[in-house]
Amino acid sequence: MKDFESLSNDKTTIYLGDCKDILSSIPDNTVDLIFADPPYNIGKKFCDFRDSWPSDESYAKWCYEWAELCIRKLSSKGSMYLMTSTQAMPYLDLWIRDKLTILSRIVWHYDSSGVQAQKFYGSLYEPVLFCVKDPGNYVFNADQIEVEAKTGAVRKLMDYRKAVPTPYKNTKIPGNAWYFPRVRYRMPEYEEHPTQKPETMLERVIKASSNPGDTILDPFSGTFTTCAVAQRLGRKSIGIELQEAYFKIGARRLGLATQLNGEELRPVEKNFVRRNTRSADAEQVPFEL
Repeated sequence: MKDFESLSNDKTTIYLGDCKDILSSIPDNTVDLIFADPPYNIGKKFCDFRDSWPSDESYAKWCYEWAELCIRKLSSKGSMYLMTSTQAMPYLDLWIRDKLTILSRIVWHYDSSGVQAQKFYGSLYEPVLFCVKDPGNYVFNADQIEVEAKTGAVRKLMDYRKAVPTPYKNTKIPGNAWYFPRVRYRMPEYEEHPTQKPETMLERVIKASSNPGDTILDPFSGTFTTCAVAQRLGRKSIGIELQEAYFKIGARRLGLATQLNGEELRPVEKNFVRRNTRSADAEQVPFEL
């Protein structure tokens, strides 16, 4: 018997269990887009799991195992976005070059949260690999993700290289340096998870690299942001999560269940702010609207 549970509707299926077990049960060549955001091996605690491996090599070996399974699931036109820590990314970058074609090495950068490092340069970005199975046949909807172009929309510059000078275009395709604020407490999308990714970032990924009706897979779903955005954008999705507490978040967030095992699934209350947040016993103060 498989050691996982699942919930589903006609668009979304979420699983509770180890991603390697569940990936083995998903048919090969059936997924159009994968967004993989695994634990980073930097010591964060995810409910009952601490993301710490004995060595960089052992962490990399674990990543190779689940990534190999993910690659098998990709359709012929499939794409994969892969995240990890800055120190671990070289292992995955070199390894995946023999499996997929890396089209972009993306930097997701964000603002500081709290106290930064005092004796070295603190990390304010996370790397993302954008890979495709077939560089001659993949989805990239450039027109769906255009952003404001400073040259045209803000500075109103003219392009004098043309025979008849014309204004620069107001929009452009984003480059590989992405700024999206991290998910903060009391933001509408906030859930209780230490590494929740912003919906705006997943919107860009999903709009660019999939079409309505395509199937998207997230093997480390956390708060199930990938599935939530996919659902809103008319895609099918498969989410996998090891921790039951996060699985419950996904069940509620995706409208798959209002209670599990007699427990009513409620969103986190966001009616207070914190003072003295350096302390583990930070005072909780009611927030006045």
